[in-house]
Amino acid sequence: MTAHVLAEIQNRIGILTLDRSRALNALSLDMVRAISAHLRAWRDDDSVLAVLIRSSSERAFCAGGDIRFFHEVGNAAPAGGSALLEDFFTEEYALNHLIHHYPKPYIALLDGIVMGGGMGITQAGKQRLAIVTERTRMAMPEVHIGLFPDVGGSHFLTRMPGQLGRWLALSGETISAADALHANLADVFLPAALLPELMGMLGQHAARDAADIVNMIREFAAPHVRDAGHGRLADARERIDRLFAADTVSAIVSGLKQEGDDFAAATLHAMERGSPLMLCVTLEQLRRGAGMSLAECLRMERDMVRHCFERTEVLEGIRARVIEKDNAPRWSPASLADVDEAMVTAYFEPVWPAHMHPLREL
Repeated sequence: MTAHVLAEIQNRIGILTLDRSRALNALSLDMVRAISAHLRAWRDDDSVLAVLIRSSSERAFCAGGDIRFFHEVGNAAPAGGSALLEDFFTEEYALNHLIHHYPKPYIALLDGIVMGGGMGITQAGKQRLAIVTERTRMAMPEVHIGLFPDVGGSHFLTRMPGQLGRWLALSGETISAADALHANLADVFLPAALLPELMGMLGQHAARDAADIVNMIREFAAPHVRDAGHGRLADARERIDRLFAADTVSAIVSGLKQEGDDFAAATLHAMERGSPLMLCVTLEQLRRGAGMSLAECLRMERDMVRHCFERTEVLEGIRARVIEKDNAPRWSPASLADVDEAMVTAYFEPVWPAHMHPLREL
């Protein structure tokens, strides 16, 4: 269906390989459609016991959605009203929902960079088996480009232990394999050098059923459980849970300033890179998402993303961080003190009547 998604069935495992390495496997609309089509076909194919998704590149599993495309079509269309953008987010979020509720084991080899949309195609439901390596670098950095943590972030970030989801979303910080395991964003660790051996074993061993495939992978990875090392989040959990439980972004920032240690200073610096408005929008998003189903979260996010492209923050953020790379976004408002409640709640106004929402069938 697309040269950037390779699909094959080996030994009753449907294998999807993301193959857009020059763009760090940034998801295009064609890639979203190809992944969706194969997953739907394999879901109903009794000869396929499980699905495995991986990258052809050592650098990245998937660095997110194609934000250069977002910038191009968002600027070309009046008031962000691009049909291509509309289709992309509707179909990407529907794919996130499909993966979350997939009825077969969904095995993700998260080698290299895993960000944004890459998280959306890995944070599946109860049958997820996410494998990280020493090269894994995971993040939800959307606030740094004037966006919010979408692709179901309202749901999976609020189900993380303690306040780790708030920290990840508001800081946009990158975490390691050990941190991903601590945060329940991954399940097992395997040294990258052993990935070819794992794939060879999966291709040769005749699995009795889906559970046999999962057990085989877990047993293969078990001797390496300590090889992930020690991450920083375990040591910082008490501070994260205490500081990020605050009701407002301003209170979180104030607490970080008072804390005064290296971790707090790094977190504060990371938050200062984000859009003040979208930091506040993100906190409200997570507050609401904590009490919603995944489908409700995705419908909320679909409304939110339409509002984002009707305004300037995301296009300005992409310009500054990715297109011109001056790293000097002109945020509006420029400071947290100038963000008011009306600015935040505007992002949660329904765009469509419920019966016309593009994700109403979820």
